[in-house]
Amino acid sequence: MFKEKFWQRFWHIAESKGAKKTLILVSFTEAIFFPLPPDLLLIPMGLAEREKVFSLAHLTLLTSVLGGLVGYFLGYFFMDTLGQWLISLYSLEDKYIYLQTLYQKYQVLAVGIAGLTPVPYKLCTLTAGTFKLNLGLFLLVSTLSRGLRFYLIAALIYWKGEQARVFLEKRLDLVLTLTVLLIILGFGIVKFLK
Repeated sequence: MFKEKFWQRFWHIAESKGAKKTLILVSFTEAIFFPLPPDLLLIPMGLAEREKVFSLAHLTLLTSVLGGLVGYFLGYFFMDTLGQWLISLYSLEDKYIYLQTLYQKYQVLAVGIAGLTPVPYKLCTLTAGTFKLNLGLFLLVSTLSRGLRFYLIAALIYWKGEQARVFLEKRLDLVLTLTVLLIILGFGIVKFLK
């Protein structure tokens, strides 16, 4: 019941006049502080206009990575004040420690994991700046991982339409997690072959 009302709200926003502006705002701010991912708007907007779903995915990617850049610099310069406040506001302390461990162990691969999975992207951007990750690599991996995420959703919507809606509403986290596992497996195979 709650889940249906939740999705209905996003369908209502997606059908409104300012839907594209809302998508831009959500995509940008989600990378810094907003609690909800842009996928929640991309899905209904893409289904409403399937012929434009890839341009919507492109817009989502662009504004998400720009927001990620702002989040990176906030982490780089203000993590001790603003960054810590944001982490405690959303009770993300455990995930922050988890990401810190990922960065120490895998560095840039951690950005890719956070860009694709349900780990909040804002946490990724702030911590990447905090741990002074290479900015160029951060932008590259953010673009690749977020792009893969948004274009995968767009492709499912474009080719499967309403079937994709039901699947994505119920199994979005599963799709993204399986994608990450495939990427990690790919890195493992490449490392093994060297």
